[in-house]
Amino acid sequence: MNLFEKEAFVTKAAEEFENQSPEAILKLAVDTFQRLTLACSFGAEDVVLVDMLQKINPNVDIFYLDTNVHFDETYETKDRLEKHYGTKFVQVLPKLTLDEQAEKFGDELWKSDANQCCNIRKVDPLTDILRNYDAWITGIRRDQAPTRANAKKVEYDVKFGLIKFNPLAGWTSEDVWQYIRDNDVIYNPLHDRNYPSIGCTHCTRQVAEGEDPRAGRWASIEKTECGLHK
Repeated sequence: MNLFEKEAFVTKAAEEFENQSPEAILKLAVDTFQRLTLACSFGAEDVVLVDMLQKINPNVDIFYLDTNVHFDETYETKDRLEKHYGTKFVQVLPKLTLDEQAEKFGDELWKSDANQCCNIRKVDPLTDILRNYDAWITGIRRDQAPTRANAKKVEYDVKFGLIKFNPLAGWTSEDVWQYIRDNDVIYNPLHDRNYPSIGCTHCTRQVAEGEDPRAGRWASIEKTECGLHK
């Protein structure tokens, strides 16, 4: 598709599929794009999408951004999902190791410049992997954060130049957890310990009762997104 065709597809699909199920949107993505991938962080939304996608087409690539500083529970969740579905997720690593990053930018870059750390360990690797695809699937929900409130279920991702599917955009957290319970989906045990949104170890904390679900991400600085969806 050229840019005009992509924009036309997005306009039509976003309107037609606004009230459709996540499975219907995933099927649209699978049926339309051969070069399609799912970005998985192993949070609740993403494991739901993994389960749905395995039932629709288990051959679609699923990748994860391995920052080298995920929680042990996150890596264990990945391993359990791979074993359960008999699949292998694509590991996407930063160009710099943690030691190389420290040598170039100083120790604990996540404290001195969290945006640069996210760019090195997440945004740049994502940019590289998405060059191999025409469309990608994410676990964005509109009620996760003000920055996601206007997310469409099908949209054109200007930043990366491809079609973006957000099948769960209209779902609530309870919808996600109902699916997990109903389908016995493997999930990250950190969710049971007051970690509703899980990122890297250095930039994620537990959330207290009554706090916003994403309050545990970059809690000490004015930052709400790592740059993947902005």
